Amino acid sequence: MDDIKSELHICIAGAGMGGLTAALALAKHGFTQIDVYEMASNLGFVGAGIQLAPNMARILDKLGCWSDIFQEAVTLQNTNVRRKLFTKRRARDLFRKGLILILAENSSDNELTDVSLAYVEREYKYPHMVGHRSSLAGSIYNACKHEEKAIRFHFAHTVESVLSFSPRPSIRVQPRNGTAFTVSSDVLIAADGVKSAIRSSMLDHLNVSASIQDTGQSAYRIMLNRDQMAHDAELLELLSANTATRWIGEKRHIIAYPVSSKTVYNISTAQPDTNFAAAPSATYTTKGSKSDMLGVFHDFCPRVQKFLALVPEREVCEWKLRVHAPLPTWICGSVALLGDACHPTLPHLAQGAAQAIEDAAVLGVALAALPDKNPKSVNAALLGYEHLRKGRAETLVDLAAASGKALHLGEGAAREERDRLFKEAKEKGGQVPDKWADAEVQKMIYGHDCWTAAEDYFRGKELDGSRS
Repeated sequence: MDDIKSELHICIAGAGMGGLTAALALAKHGFTQIDVYEMASNLGFVGAGIQLAPNMARILDKLGCWSDIFQEAVTLQNTNVRRKLFTKRRARDLFRKGLILILAENSSDNELTDVSLAYVEREYKYPHMVGHRSSLAGSIYNACKHEEKAIRFHFAHTVESVLSFSPRPSIRVQPRNGTAFTVSSDVLIAADGVKSAIRSSMLDHLNVSASIQDTGQSAYRIMLNRDQMAHDAELLELLSANTATRWIGEKRHIIAYPVSSKTVYNISTAQPDTNFAAAPSATYTTKGSKSDMLGVFHDFCPRVQKFLALVPEREVCEWKLRVHAPLPTWICGSVALLGDACHPTLPHLAQGAAQAIEDAAVLGVALAALPDKNPKSVNAALLGYEHLRKGRAETLVDLAAASGKALHLGEGAAREERDRLFKEAKEKGGQVPDKWADAEVQKMIYGHDCWTAAEDYFRGKELDGSRS
């Protein structure tokens, strides 16, 4: 087995959360020939906040890089969901009927529910935390650098296509400044994101299609530091609380929470896409307009108006939220898809990165179970990975989309029922329409130990392709 781990050559396309974790997991399992190709010139990480759920923390702790992330992450004690009490039209109707005479200012900031998250650590051994994406990725990368004898990074190198899928995968790699070349390996892991070139090659090879789907949504991702908020006691209260606050409205919402030891307030939105509607499918980000952003949320509460007004014009960026149709398979020969390359998701369940990290952990266990380098053995191991991961990941993708629809309801019976459930959850406990905060959904997500499940699955599993 040790000979296999020293001989098996593994290529990984992409050094995002999934690619980095895959490289680290494989190195921890004893593999020593791991090449990671990343199109960026370096991992100068940027980005917004990220939720660090227990199912993610459990894996990173096993890999030895959780403690650094934990040091500056913020533990969430509760989540608060708020919306306007009335729409302007509804307020006018009630006023005409004499049912209300005065609308209090807080009618635009009505609490629908408040859900405690304090139980999460007791139940799942890790608290529900939030942090900065750069801290998460940087800590995994630093752990990879400690495995420098096993992991080699090739920055400014883009994997353009797959030339063969088996018996040995072969890829075309284009350096930023240089001539394209070919690389062969025993295993190829596609962690190259929602725009995955490897997925495109695989689907062409299999003569199937799974087109990118336009969700009709986009997002602003904003980070305000403590100095920017220092002048306003109400905003500092938001920054100082161990709370994730979600403000919801028709077709729109905002979720915000403190990160980086409460020195930064992270704000993420979702709203109807207008700026990308005519853009080519390759476009995923654009410089945003502050006035447009303020216009989208003009009827949200005064606190929202105040923190959005603090965003510098030059820092307004908008992301297109795209997914793609479920794939018939994640595996072709000795090639496996991972993370957004095979199950991109809307952010409403806060599980995108966590599910990529789960993929990586299971792939590590699967390949560690190999008895030999035979391509049939490799394919069997990868199919085991798909068996363990595909159904779960796709279920969570569907659940995230459904949760977003519930959050974005307009006036009508469906929204009234949703708000009744929010109120009931606050007063008596029970189902929470915001599925991220629902205890039964959390049990399904946080309570699943994918690493142990993979070890159990592969224990005694026949993967010896040489006998086929």
